[in-house]
Amino acid sequence: MKIVILDGYTLNPGDISWDGLKQFGDVTIYDRTPVDQIIERAAGAEIVFTNKTPLNRETINQLHTLKYIGVLATGYNVVDTEAAKANGVVVTNIPGYGTDSVAQMVFALLLELCQHVQYHSDSVRQGKWAQSVDFCYWDYPLVELAGKTMGIIGFGNIGRKVADIATALGMQIIGHDKFKTDQLHRNNFRWAEVNQLLAESDVVSLHCPLFPDTKGLINKESLKLMKSSAFLLNTSRGPVIVDEDLAEALNNGTIAGAGIDVLSVEPPPKDNPLFTAKNCIITPHIAWATKEARIRLMDIAVHNLKAFLDGNPVHVVNR
Repeated sequence: MKIVILDGYTLNPGDISWDGLKQFGDVTIYDRTPVDQIIERAAGAEIVFTNKTPLNRETINQLHTLKYIGVLATGYNVVDTEAAKANGVVVTNIPGYGTDSVAQMVFALLLELCQHVQYHSDSVRQGKWAQSVDFCYWDYPLVELAGKTMGIIGFGNIGRKVADIATALGMQIIGHDKFKTDQLHRNNFRWAEVNQLLAESDVVSLHCPLFPDTKGLINKESLKLMKSSAFLLNTSRGPVIVDEDLAEALNNGTIAGAGIDVLSVEPPPKDNPLFTAKNCIITPHIAWATKEARIRLMDIAVHNLKAFLDGNPVHVVNR
């Protein structure tokens, strides 16, 4: 059985093993695959894995031996799932692997906005503390989270984990989700519509999937609803935010700060307006990428393929 991994480097730059997949057949691993080489590299393969390399209708129609596409991520918009279904190709994704890592990243971003740890550490190394006439100093307002309200848009596995951590820090929680799960065990929780959540939260954390109704959810008008002291966090999908509108809101003081791990275009153009926005922390889509999370991702990918080969596919996204 021929198995091709089109873009394996992001998942595994060399610190974890592909052996789990190699047990099923002859595996060829490419670090990256340019679009114009996809058909050539995947030709003759029954199994293809992709992370961000696109498999559109035209490509899928030309891969006549293809039976299975494993997306090495939770989001699967890189695959034309309808074209795959029409060709009898099963498509699976990897849910749930990054919950703990993404939730951890949310608070890495938030605590940096509250304490500016890296900035103050850098200033000490530059000699500012040694030159200080006082025993301490701070150049940014320092913010305590206890007693403040976190609004969480998207209350799935990650959103609920974020709520758990926020609760441990003494925060109140406002949640919004299309599906209102039972949260009666949370004494500090209530549901709200998006506009109310934005208006009442001190911190807004985005955990919603990218759908037509969530694209551009955070824009010029919705940002005006937020407190001028509020922080915005995004570890979900970049296009949920209109980058230009967020940059303007930060520069105008409409909100106090933002911590974002995703952008509307990745990799971003050099002139993305958020790169020069005030009090904006940007990381390069790494919330998912702890070694522990990537090992879980690999394990689920192996499990998905085994289940497919056994005739009982799981995590199928194109039934």
